[in-house]
Formats: sequence, structure tokens, C-alpha cells
Amino acid sequence: MLKELLDRQRNYTDHFFTTLELQPIEQLVQKLLECKGVLFFTGVGKSGLVAKKISFTMVSTGTRAFYLSPTDALHGDLGMVSSQDIFIIMSKSGESDELMQLIPAIKNKGATLIAVVCNPNSRLAAACHITVTLPFKHELCPFDMAPTMSTTVQLLFGDLLTVALMRHKNFSIDQYALNHPSGRIGKRITLKVKDLMLIGERIPLCTPTDRLGNILVELSNKRCGCILIADSDKKLLGIFTDGDLRRMLQKLGGDVLDSSMHEVMNPSPSFIGPEVLAWDAMKIMEGDPIRRFMMLPVINSDRLVLGLIHLHDIIQTGI
Repeated sequence: MLKELLDRQRNYTDHFFTTLELQPIEQLVQKLLECKGVLFFTGVGKSGLVAKKISFTMVSTGTRAFYLSPTDALHGDLGMVSSQDIFIIMSKSGESDELMQLIPAIKNKGATLIAVVCNPNSRLAAACHITVTLPFKHELCPFDMAPTMSTTVQLLFGDLLTVALMRHKNFSIDQYALNHPSGRIGKRITLKVKDLMLIGERIPLCTPTDRLGNILVELSNKRCGCILIADSDKKLLGIFTDGDLRRMLQKLGGDVLDSSMHEVMNPSPSFIGPEVLAWDAMKIMEGDPIRRFMMLPVINSDRLVLGLIHLHDIIQTGI
């Protein structure tokens, strides 16, 4: 049964993609870009929920939009609608009485009316200034009644419209960050390496002339899993990790403890800058499943050590 439903669902969705006329959508996008007011969305039932979702997504991506329920609109909230606004009405049938009652009042306000329907011959389509017809074949519901595929095509249309507006407006990741200061999204696009890195006395440091045996206390006490080798100006020269220590002890025994750090360090360590997003840093550190980085030195353009970022600290932020 599930395989049959999945095949039907794919078929109905493909019908939307293959028969959607792009020219009316392109004209609509241009109309919305020229709007000097607010884009109002409304609908009844499940179409109303989709209209609300579309408006909320648009707001978060740089488009002035607002969801207005038909009932609230008819009981005073139409007061916020002006002649500069565009009123987009979502409906599968285009025959809902609650929506038809809105038409005269919105026209009296001077706003532009746009019908987004699945039935181009509906009363709503005839009453609005502009009509967009969404290709719709059949609900997934066996009775062709419960809103399933009709709301799916509405959502697809809404996402298409939203992202098209984003791209036309050159909406940037920085603008997106301003609208999402909290939660996982906010952290991923605002939190930087410099916000999480270890600094000052917390950085495990030694010089290239230090003996390995003498730096074990520093390596252990700082609990970073590595020690950075730098010159007197704190310019990064190399790195030495707990893993390096284990491998050398297994291979050379205790005699290796008399070696200088210059002899045992990795002179070509990977590193990162302080302005890199923590999310991007985590992807870099986990990028190679064979050779993952648990920590990375943080340096500036002169290779001066500014800090040390640990993968565990990034993961703990919840991004």
C-alpha cells in the first residue's frame, strides 16, 4: 500500500513541475518586487495555514509580508490594508464564501487582489485582478477530499515565490543572520571561531628548543590534546599532539623525551582564522573521516597565535 501511495504522490508532484506555467509566475514576482506596501496573505482552513507559513518565511527572508485571517480581516483588521498593498488569497477551490466576502472590502481599500487557486474557473479567480493557477491533479486522499497534494503544491509555489524574491533582492547571509539571532540557525550564521577559541594562558605553548620531557606538564595541564610550538613573537612554527606522543613512545621508547620540540613537531599544521564561522570550522575539522582535526590553531595573517579552537567546544554550542 505504501509503495502505491508513494508512486501516486510522486506522479501528482511531477504533474505540478511539468505543467506549471512560468510566465505568469515571473510576472507575479515582478509585481511583488514593485510593491511599495505589504504583501498580505490569507486563506481558509489548510490553505490558510499554508498562507501563514508562506508569509512567515517571507518575513524572515527580507520581504514585508503579513498573514491576515479572513475572519479578523472582516472584523476590523482590514484597517491596516492600504492602496499600496497586495492581497494574496490562497484557495484550492476558489469558492469559499469567507474569501468571497473579503473581495469588495479589499477593493474598496484600493489594494491589488491576487488569487492563487487550483480552479481557474472559480468565483475567486474571476473576482481578483490577477490569477495564478496551480497545476493540481488529485488529492492523495482516496476520496479526493482531505487536503494533501493541494496543500503540497501551494507550499511548493510559496517556497518558489519566496526564494525568487530573495534572489532578486540579493538578500545576504548577513541579513539573514540579523533576522535569526537565536536558535541553531542564528548560531550557525553568527557564531565565529573567535567567540569560542581558547585564549591567553589557556593556550598550551612552548618553544622549539624546549625538550619534549619538559613540556609534558604543560601538555597535560592545559587538557587540549596538543601543544603549539611558537617563537618568541608567538609566530606558529608547529604543533604536537597527544597522538604524536603515543606514536613516538611506541616507536622510539623513552629516549624520545630528550628530543627538542623542533625535532618532533609537525611543522606544517592546519590552522584557521578567527573570523571563520564556527559552523564552517566544524565542517573543516570533520571533513576528512580518516584524518579529523580535534583542535586547530587560530592565527592571523602573520601566523601569530591568537588562540586554539577545539571541536568539542563547537559541538557543545548546539550548532
